[in-house]
Amino acid sequence: MNPFEKIFNYQMLSRLDESNAFALTAQERTWLKTLLADPSADNAFTSDTLGKLRGLLADEASTDVRGIIIEKAKSREKHVYHPLLRPLRRIIAQRHGCHISYRLKNGSERQQHSFPLKLEYSMVKREWYLLWYSTRGRMLMATKLDNIVAANKVELDAERSAALHRRAAELLAKRKQQAVIEVIRNYNEELSRILYAFSCFDKTVSYDEQADRYHIQVTYPADEGEFLLSKIRFLGLRIRVVEDDYLKRRMLESSSKALARYGIGVESDSNPSNAAVSTD
Repeated sequence: MNPFEKIFNYQMLSRLDESNAFALTAQERTWLKTLLADPSADNAFTSDTLGKLRGLLADEASTDVRGIIIEKAKSREKHVYHPLLRPLRRIIAQRHGCHISYRLKNGSERQQHSFPLKLEYSMVKREWYLLWYSTRGRMLMATKLDNIVAANKVELDAERSAALHRRAAELLAKRKQQAVIEVIRNYNEELSRILYAFSCFDKTVSYDEQADRYHIQVTYPADEGEFLLSKIRFLGLRIRVVEDDYLKRRMLESSSKALARYGIGVESDSNPSNAAVSTD
């Protein structure tokens, strides 16, 4: 078991690496010192950050839990953290190019000059992906971090970097979809729970005071539509899709199939934009 699994996430690494964040309470300092004693700490932080943290915690107590915690056998799981997250994040933040070597499905390797755009974590496949712009093919590419053999920074001048970023941003905007989801008034008190279900998507919330109604505008990649649908189905009667013909049509299809399984016919308008779609 990797003891750093709980803190190996993009936001935590960003804060520790860039904001000089430090645990304040005695319990947090003890917990952190205990984890820093594990060999996996060498991969979690840069040597400078690791040395600084160990120095700050030199006088703190630590707890040795290895002799009292036993982990039972379990199926193999994928770790959230990946060694390439930190170097790629820095390349993206600095808007530099990158020379990447990656494996194809047939096992062969390919090398390309790229302009990295963002790191994405697929909740469906539980995999990290690098979204990058191919300067040779002039198209967006998505590659699993597990398939990337090497990623080396290529410095670009400001003009070249800005031009590539504009072109990539245009393609990235076309890749996104937007949906508007309405919270049924009887469930307004559960807004926090509903928003938590959509926590992995970009979203904005608006409130109609006269109607006492919340609307959530969700922005999602086109290939994550089915995952968003799973969240909508999970919330059931609490919400309703009001804008996004694709989501409406898929909800209507799944509802019709579920009712047909129990011998109940469904009469509906053939135009999904005019159909009243319930999420139960």
